[in-house]
Amino acid sequence: MSAVATPTSVLLESEARRRRAQERMYVIFQVVGWSFFLLLQTFFVLVLPQKPQTADQIAETLSTVVFVVALGLLITHFTRPWLVRWNWKDLGWLALAPRILGLSTLQSLVWTLVGFAYPYLVLQIPWPGKTPIWVAMVLSVVNGIILLAGWLCVYFFYHLFDRFNRLQIEQLKLATNVKEAELRALKSQVNPHFIFNSLNSLRALIDEDPARAREAVTHLANLLRYSLQSGQLETVPFEDELRTVNDYLALEQIRHEERLRVRLDIDPATLGLPIPPLLLQTLVENAVKYGISTRPEGGEIAIVARREHNALRLQVSNPGDLAPAAAPTSTGLGLRNAAERLRLLFGDRASLQLRAAAPELVVAEAVLPLQPARA
Repeated sequence: MSAVATPTSVLLESEARRRRAQERMYVIFQVVGWSFFLLLQTFFVLVLPQKPQTADQIAETLSTVVFVVALGLLITHFTRPWLVRWNWKDLGWLALAPRILGLSTLQSLVWTLVGFAYPYLVLQIPWPGKTPIWVAMVLSVVNGIILLAGWLCVYFFYHLFDRFNRLQIEQLKLATNVKEAELRALKSQVNPHFIFNSLNSLRALIDEDPARAREAVTHLANLLRYSLQSGQLETVPFEDELRTVNDYLALEQIRHEERLRVRLDIDPATLGLPIPPLLLQTLVENAVKYGISTRPEGGEIAIVARREHNALRLQVSNPGDLAPAAAPTSTGLGLRNAAERLRLLFGDRASLQLRAAAPELVVAEAVLPLQPARA
C-alpha cells in the first residue's frame, strides 16, 4: 500500500528542502568568499611584497597566509551555531548592529592573537614586514573587524530576507486558505438550494403524470450526480455544465410545458473552457424562477456562449422586468453567491451583471477569464 502524503508531511518535506538549500548556499559562500580572500592575500605576498624575500621566506609567508585564512574560516564557521543558539537570526537590524560590532571585535581579537602570536612569537618565524609587529597586529584587528562584520552582515541579511520571504509565503497561504473556506461556504449554500428547487419541480409531477415523473427522476439523478461530483472542483468544462443545464431545463419543461421555450446559441469553441460548477445553472434557474414561473404566458429563455479573446462570455436572457415590483419575493442570494464565487476565483477580471436589454427582457451576463487567479 502506497503512503498518502498528508499536509503535515508535505510541509515537513518543504521545510527540509529549504534547510538543505540554506546549507548548500552557506557552504558555497564560505568556500567562494574565503578562497577569494586567500587569492587576494597571495597576490599581496607575491606581487606586492613589503621587502625582498628569498624563496624559503616566501614559502613560509604563504603558509602563514593559508593558516590565517583557514583560521578565519574556522572562527566564522564555529560562531554560526552560537548565532542560532542566541536566536540572533530573529532580531531586527537595530538590535543586531551593536551585537555585530561586539562579536566581530571579539572574533578579530582572537583571529589576530592566534594568527600573529602563534607563527611569529611561538614558532619564531621571521617577521617579513617593515612595520613593527605590534603595529601590524593593531591594523589586523581593525581590518578583521571590518571583514568579519561584513561577513556577519551578509549572513544576517540572507536570513532576514529568508524570514521576510517565508512571511510572505505564510500570508499567501493564509489568504488562500481563507478563499478556500469562503468557496466551500458558498458551495454549501448552492447545493441545498439547487436540490430543493429540483425536488420542488419533481413533486409537482408525481400526481399529474407518473410516467413523466419517472423521466424527471432520471434528469434529477443526473443533476444530483453532477452536483456531488463537481462539489470539490473549482472549475469544470463548460460542456459538462451545459449538459446539466439541459437536464434541469428538461425537468422544468415537464412542469411548465409549452410555457417554457429554450433557445441555445453556443459557440463550439466554448465547450472545453473552464467554468465554476453550477454558475450557468444558477443563472438559468434565476431566469426560470423570475422570468417564466411568474408569467402566465411564460416565455423564452436564451443561452448564448461566446469565446472572446481570453474570456468566456455567457448570456442568459428571459422575459421580465428589473423593477422591484416585478419580483417581490427575490432575495438575490443566488446571483450574489455566483458573483462572490467569481470574485474569489478570478478577482476583478471576472464580472456578473443583471441588466434590462429591452422592454420586458432581462439579461444576466457573466464574463470569465480563461485562467483562474489562484492558479
